[in-house]
Amino acid sequence: MSLSEENRRTIVNREIEKALVNYEQAEVMREHGYWDAAANRLYYAAFHAISSLLIHDKHEVRTHHGAGMLFRQSYIKTGILQESHSDTFTLLQTMREKSDYNCSFDATRGLIEPLFSPSKEMIDTIVAMVKD
Repeated sequence: MSLSEENRRTIVNREIEKALVNYEQAEVMREHGYWDAAANRLYYAAFHAISSLLIHDKHEVRTHHGAGMLFRQSYIKTGILQESHSDTFTLLQTMREKSDYNCSFDATRGLIEPLFSPSKEMIDTIVAMVKD
């Protein structure tokens, strides 16, 4: 899909807005101890940040899995971003999937709390990269 630069900028900005709002929602879930919801919101915050970067750099984002693969291939393996960002995204994806789909999995403070700081760092790094 070919986007005009104006449309690309609009979509990138919208993805960043969604990333930041989802992170704020994760903070609210953390305050109330809703760790499964916090995991979900953290994952989507990271996903939208990564989507903004991919779209900014003219990659097509079609699936969650594809976005993760493109992110690792285009930014982690090339050394543009730290390996820790990929590790964080992988952990977020795993926690979100377990929290959303596995009724015997209990997201706990001990599992989810440590993901907040690296998630915020990754999102802030990506926002700085896509802001002109």
